[in-house]
Amino acid sequence: MNVLVTGAGGFIGHHLVRRLKSEGHYVVGADRKAPEYEPSAADRFFNVDLRFKNQAELAFQSVGKYDEVYMLAANMGGMGFIETHKAEIMYDNTLISLNSLECAKNFGSGRVFFAGSACVYNTDLQTDHKSGGLSEEMAYPARAEPGYGWEKLYTEMLCQHYREDFGLETRVARLHNVYGELGAWRDGREKAPAAICRKVIMADRGGEVEIWGDGGQSRSFQYITDCIEGITRIIRGDYPHPLNLGSDQAVTINELFGLAMDIEKKQLTVSHIDGPLGVRSRNSDNSLIKKELGWAPSVPLERGLRNTYFWIKEQIEHCRSGGDIVDAASTLLDTTEGAL
Repeated sequence: MNVLVTGAGGFIGHHLVRRLKSEGHYVVGADRKAPEYEPSAADRFFNVDLRFKNQAELAFQSVGKYDEVYMLAANMGGMGFIETHKAEIMYDNTLISLNSLECAKNFGSGRVFFAGSACVYNTDLQTDHKSGGLSEEMAYPARAEPGYGWEKLYTEMLCQHYREDFGLETRVARLHNVYGELGAWRDGREKAPAAICRKVIMADRGGEVEIWGDGGQSRSFQYITDCIEGITRIIRGDYPHPLNLGSDQAVTINELFGLAMDIEKKQLTVSHIDGPLGVRSRNSDNSLIKKELGWAPSVPLERGLRNTYFWIKEQIEHCRSGGDIVDAASTLLDTTEGAL
């Protein structure tokens, strides 16, 4: 097939390009940045800003017609970023999605996948740990997470209307906290597993690490290989409505720190400080994806976190040996707790 991946320079997009190439497809990537940690496997890579329709058209018309389009491009980051850049995120991502869907329609694309988010869920249902997993119908009545969540919910509806009005075959996944190797691990764009691994790695034995809040907020975290498998199954499946794509193995942030410390048997003191927290509890209910696609994620958090931990450790060691100022690494400890 001819396939386009927008956001191909990002974490999930880069992994997806590698997967699609391994299946033998001709893959075009589009992003305003190249992958950070290794070259893209794409057959062709367009360095374009999808907020501008004329630049989006360059990528969408490059092979005549795409059999599959994966809409992963977005301006996003960890909780410290999305809590302080709401207008920027909504503006940028709305333009990216509008241009991508319009180009997919105009250039006769086949199936289109949109990477949504669990941030669309009603925040009133995520105030304590008794609420359990979030099933797909719980996005309504709508009270999405401010900024990022509302934009994702709006684009879900946009995908639905492009399908109904123009016959564009759209598929939507609500992603729950994806983590793994080759993802952001510093500078404020990283999410909780990467931020926590970095803090534990860089702390001296017997030292101290900081957690935003009391650490009792809980989340589920999905390893990147499970995410990529789920994405390809969703776009090629027959279910046209949003589906959860995440793990249902919820842990608290304190427990996630404990798992990271256990990897190298580090005993550290935890200091709780003020910071952006997001909702109190969020977990994925995977009943519908199991029913519709017969699939569930398979990588346990302990294994995925270990893989991520040692990859981040390699990056830190590389920075130190290459003269990247990892004294500024002490400042890395305070950048973010990640998207929760």
